[in-house]
Amino acid sequence: MANYTGPKVRLSRRVGVPIADIPKHTTKRQLNPPGMHGFRGRRLRDYGVRQNEKQKLRFHYNVLETQFRRYLEEAGSAKGNTGEALLRILEQRLDNVIRRLGWARTVWAARQIVTHGHIMLNGRKTDRPSCQLKVGDVITLRERKRTKEGYKGVGALIRENLESLAGHQVPGWLSFDPSTLTATVIAVPTSDQVPFDVNMNLIIEFYR
Repeated sequence: MANYTGPKVRLSRRVGVPIADIPKHTTKRQLNPPGMHGFRGRRLRDYGVRQNEKQKLRFHYNVLETQFRRYLEEAGSAKGNTGEALLRILEQRLDNVIRRLGWARTVWAARQIVTHGHIMLNGRKTDRPSCQLKVGDVITLRERKRTKEGYKGVGALIRENLESLAGHQVPGWLSFDPSTLTATVIAVPTSDQVPFDVNMNLIIEFYR
């Protein structure tokens, strides 16, 4: 699956909200619209408002349009509210879970940790960021057999990230043991556990 590799802050400026909870995205200056003095042009119409809301969600989870549509179809065939089902699918992606645990500061860094083969899922190596987790899944770090002198392993990097994110709250649907860097999915995520404000009704209406 392709992945966006361009400037990430540009995405936050495009939709007008920080899509990553780091200073580079949350500062007021970075959220100003592109152009001289932050000129945005004409006000968005109904279509533009719905499209912007959809883009916010896509950028936050780092998924492309084709994949997002597939998730929406899957959510539409699930029982219950389509918007809540879509959020649940996105939250249970492996790269997002790594971010929610605080092992990475952004979803892009979390994707890199996964694709480089550092993550073990239920004792088996996985390098698919889009892997869907379920209740009972256990996430650990892959042990390295040899380490070059002076090489900083991913375990040390993750501990540095955890220290830099002091006060970070792991969501209640995940269990995390910092001493062993082991995490377990203990419940299905709910919409009120998602730390990102988005109007799911506008997104569903956009595709109707």
